[in-house]
Amino acid sequence: MMKKKIMSASKASLVLLLCQMVSALDVPLDLSQPPTITQQSPKDYIVDPRENIVIQCEAKGKPPPSFSWTRNGTHFDIDKDAQVTMKPNSGTLVINIMNGGKAEAYEGVYQCTARNERGAAISNNIVIRPSRSPLWTKEKLEPNQVREGDSLVLHCRPPVGLPPPIIFWMDNAFQRLPQSERVSQGLNGDLYFSNVQPEDTREDYICYARFNHTQTIQQKQPISVKVFSTKPVTERQPVLLTPTGSTSTKVELRGNVLLLECIAAGLPTPVIRWIKEGGELPANRTFFENFKKTLKIVDVSEADSGNYKCIARNTLGSAHHVISVTVKAAPYWITAPRNLVLSPGEDGTLICRANGNPKPDISWLANGVPIAIAPEDPSRKVDGDTIIFSQVQERSSAVYQCNASNEYGYLLANAFVNVLAEPPRILTAANKLYQVIADSPALLDCAYFGSPKPEIEWFKGVKGSILRGNEYVFHDNGTLEIPVAQKDSSGTYTCVARNELGKIQNEVQLEVKDPTMIIKQPEYKVIQRYGQVSFECIIKHDSTLLPTVIWLKDNGELPGDERFLVGKDNLTIMNVTDKDDGTYTCIVNTTLDSVSASAVLTVVARPNPPFDLELTGQLERSVELSWVPGDENNSPITNFVIEYEDGLHEPGVWHHQTEVPGTQTTVQLKLSPYVNYSFRVIAVNEIGRSQPSEPSEQYLTKSANPDENPSNVQGIGSEPDNLVITWESLTGFQSNGPGLQYKVSWRQKDVDDEWTSVIVANVSKYIVSGTPTFVPYEIKVQALNDLGYAPEPSEVIGHSGEDLPMVAPGNVQVHVINSTLAKVHWDTVPLKTVRGHLQGYKVYYWKVQSLSRRSKRHVEKKILTFRGNKTFGMLPGLEPYSSYKLNVRVVNGKGEGPASPDKVFKTPEGVPSSPSFLKITNPTLDSLTLEWGSPTHPNGVLTSYILKFQPINNTHELGPLVEIRIPANESSLILKNLNYSTRYKFYFNAQTSVGSGSQITEEAVTIMDEAGFLRPAVGAGKGYSEILFATSPVMHTVRPTFYKVQPLYPRIRNVTTAAAETYANISWEYEGPDHVNFYVEYGVAGSKEDWKKEIVNGSRSFFVLKGLTPGTAYKVRVGAEGLSGFRSSEDVFETGPAMASRQVDIATQGWFIGLMCAVALLILILLIVCFIRRNKGGKYPVKEKEDAHADPEIQPMKEDDGTFGEYSDAEDHKPLKKGSRTPSDRTVKKEDSDDSLVDYGEGVNGQFNEDGSFIGQYSGKKEKEPAEGNESSEAPSPVNAMNSFV
Repeated sequence: MMKKKIMSASKASLVLLLCQMVSALDVPLDLSQPPTITQQSPKDYIVDPRENIVIQCEAKGKPPPSFSWTRNGTHFDIDKDAQVTMKPNSGTLVINIMNGGKAEAYEGVYQCTARNERGAAISNNIVIRPSRSPLWTKEKLEPNQVREGDSLVLHCRPPVGLPPPIIFWMDNAFQRLPQSERVSQGLNGDLYFSNVQPEDTREDYICYARFNHTQTIQQKQPISVKVFSTKPVTERQPVLLTPTGSTSTKVELRGNVLLLECIAAGLPTPVIRWIKEGGELPANRTFFENFKKTLKIVDVSEADSGNYKCIARNTLGSAHHVISVTVKAAPYWITAPRNLVLSPGEDGTLICRANGNPKPDISWLANGVPIAIAPEDPSRKVDGDTIIFSQVQERSSAVYQCNASNEYGYLLANAFVNVLAEPPRILTAANKLYQVIADSPALLDCAYFGSPKPEIEWFKGVKGSILRGNEYVFHDNGTLEIPVAQKDSSGTYTCVARNELGKIQNEVQLEVKDPTMIIKQPEYKVIQRYGQVSFECIIKHDSTLLPTVIWLKDNGELPGDERFLVGKDNLTIMNVTDKDDGTYTCIVNTTLDSVSASAVLTVVARPNPPFDLELTGQLERSVELSWVPGDENNSPITNFVIEYEDGLHEPGVWHHQTEVPGTQTTVQLKLSPYVNYSFRVIAVNEIGRSQPSEPSEQYLTKSANPDENPSNVQGIGSEPDNLVITWESLTGFQSNGPGLQYKVSWRQKDVDDEWTSVIVANVSKYIVSGTPTFVPYEIKVQALNDLGYAPEPSEVIGHSGEDLPMVAPGNVQVHVINSTLAKVHWDTVPLKTVRGHLQGYKVYYWKVQSLSRRSKRHVEKKILTFRGNKTFGMLPGLEPYSSYKLNVRVVNGKGEGPASPDKVFKTPEGVPSSPSFLKITNPTLDSLTLEWGSPTHPNGVLTSYILKFQPINNTHELGPLVEIRIPANESSLILKNLNYSTRYKFYFNAQTSVGSGSQITEEAVTIMDEAGFLRPAVGAGKGYSEILFATSPVMHTVRPTFYKVQPLYPRIRNVTTAAAETYANISWEYEGPDHVNFYVEYGVAGSKEDWKKEIVNGSRSFFVLKGLTPGTAYKVRVGAEGLSGFRSSEDVFETGPAMASRQVDIATQGWFIGLMCAVALLILILLIVCFIRRNKGGKYPVKEKEDAHADPEIQPMKEDDGTFGEYSDAEDHKPLKKGSRTPSDRTVKKEDSDDSLVDYGEGVNGQFNEDGSFIGQYSGKKEKEPAEGNESSEAPSPVNAMNSFV
């Protein structure tokens, strides 16, 4: 026989091995063998008397066994009892109770015998007892009258049932009575009160007994308890209610649960503590229950015997009791007999060893008969707990029973001796496949049978050598163990079994797989409530194994909630709640292994509100507030906020009182008199603030004198002969008592006068009349209530009312710095003449006329205010080459004084604005005609015009630049000898003696022939005379150097609209290739709806939009088909309001037609006059066009580059009316500006700082206009407007 190796394997392998070793003893059922009991009912079998009784007895053997029963030690003839049947091929009895049988009639001790020709096996003695649930015996229960503080025991005394009932106490509403250290239920079911309290008074203490076997509950009559109070309540030291006396004993059986109990009376309620004398309470097996009144030790052994002491203690003393515990033991196996299979002539033994306390007696039976009276067998010898067999023969086969018993129970075991002569057989299936994970044990079965017992050998491969060595473990049941299987352990293994009667072999297959691993484990997460969180679980596994991933929460299934989304490699939880807090485990299972990884999810949230607010230590000016914190929701509380409500003066309004650290749950609060306080507490953590707690009880403080006086006391006169005294009234919280009033006192400063006082209530203002103008007063306001005055108030200085200043500033001088800036000086006025608080000086100035035009205009005065006692100021934003006037006035709180005499000053020349328009007409093969208008703001005497131009080739590159100087009195120019079919770019500006003004640009093309190119659109030239003259020919470079620019064409410009009630005429100008199809897009202005699109028939440049809503603002733009992304800028128009249907059509009335004709004639005359005036040098509104080709030499200054506005006469400012058509004559227009300095800010009045820099506003609001010019010396910075002093 092969030597057994020491096995080192996992716990799971050991369990499997034990199962295999047991199965190796089994005789195959096709071979003769004595009976073996396989199933039987428990020894103590309590049955339900309402159901059939089933007593189990199953056995196996060859030939199949027959069954018989004994009842109470005598043969039980089941054939004679119609209520009893035996199941076919079984020994199980069925006693029919449901058809009239009585369970009590079958109460007794039953034993089953299974017999065949090779022996007989017997079952345990099975005691059959029907369960019982008797009713409570009726008894008269007297009410319990108990004094407060005394102890009380309410006895349950349930009826004796089988099995014993479960006891619990409830009230009439079937609610369990609350239990605590003071009130608890004993092991016997009684309800113990260590001391009674008034709240224990009730009439429905009801004891219930639940009989689980019959599923019934019995109820005792209600017990009444009435607690009466006596003052004072006497405190008592502990006294044990159970067990009584100082000592007691307890016997418990080995393996059971030991329960020891101590319940004590006393006031205050005693606390119980347990110790074991001379030893320690057993670790890991000791538990305390019922508020430490019960000591529980599980799986007790003889070592747990000893003395256990319980100690009851309160502040007055202690009491104790010692329980002597003895642990006895029913018999338990040391070595139970095992089946013995022998071949003829072999020897063997049956061993039966058991222990117990007291030590059990061992007795043997053969085939159910005591061995002493059984048939003799010469091969058998009994030696106490051992039977020795020698030279057995086939007749030696039998079943032997070993009985071990003492006063606490018995053990019975069957073991057969089966004498057989059989060659080896292998019971493991051929070519069985075993799959294991690398680095884990592999167990290859070779279950066998034979008599004599075969020897087992293992080989690897078909022709391999016998396996030996420490890397293998060979078990007695034939199993081969490879403790640490590797990938190279895979292959075919051969098991060979042989005895003297033969030899047999079997092959099995082993496959070693790669282990499953979690390469990305879930990680610890902290998430706020209602957030989203995801755990990853990425795995790697053997390609031949199919893994399954399971997610658990706290070792249980995930909640059946759609918020939990399980993906291939992750778990996602949506809308996280507090219940989702816990440990999440990813378990990966294959058929061979299982791995897992866990992570904790911590759900944080704002803390729960504090509760149980309590006020203690109430004093006149302080109170102590305590509270119990609410759940911090996994985020520590950092601090508590205490708020108060004044129920007397401001009910429902909560104010901040104080804050304390999160570790503090009490605070001493300072209080004010005459306030009805309520407090609440708010907990704060990193997530946020909790909801407020419930308010505390109210606390009304006593009244007292006011602690403070009104604040913000002022004295300011509203009229020259009065003094208005104002203050901020005290709140009801500050009043400190009822009857709040104010004592107002005043006297003139620096005059030896007595204080004048008056007492007022419910006001915050008092007017003193008949005062001198603007003199100082000493003022004080004192609070008082029904209990007295507040402390003496401090004095403040006020003044009686102001009057207007009496004199104007003198010696006004103006120093002109440049064409747009001047500095004004003046002398201060005497302070006595100000008659009030000096607030500053105002400078009024206005333009008289422009020196370049010698024309009068509407006078619009501008105002600059200079704070304080200033003597100078700067006037920015002046128009060059103009005449101005100014005067200065002093200002106090009442208003302005008289003006100084007007001072006249003039500004020098500046650079002009850009020409009002530049128009290119009459293109021919080699010439272009240029026309222009003079600058809207010449800002001086024009000296000349500068024209620069350069060609642009087909790739949009610029050629050489040519410059021409033109006399100032010219308004047109013909350029000849130009290249045919060539685009030119023009730059045009005017000059004065100071320098050049800003330029305008335009482009034009010489034509190839009459139809070769789209002729640029030209206007009719309204409002000016067409004076053309030629200049000397312009020479061009033959092969110029070009520079890259952006293309200009195609383009759509000057989109105009003329709207009626339900339709609008849309027109535009187009430059670009021929044969283009246009479309119009429109929509409601400000709407996010998609644009609506209308296709224009042909290539015309107008379209009528119909079906519009009256009184609605629309946006419109024009585009060209086939030119990606090419469309005009947007325009906005508004349809006319809807007309009532019943309204008379005024257009059909004769008087209206005559009136319209007169108006038309008048307009025609005015247009002719304007036409003549403008031909004589008038200016035109010009809108500078955005140019795609920048001047490489002269870049016009942008608005944000510091360019400044121009000013023109108000009568020349004529912006286009809404809906009018933009001229289609390639004119570049811009709107006239006005003279207001609002261009530099947003307001109307201005101020200067101490250094004279402008920080103020101008009066007279105008639309802000684009600024022009390029002289930095004439460019004051824009400022914000201010109406008040700074």
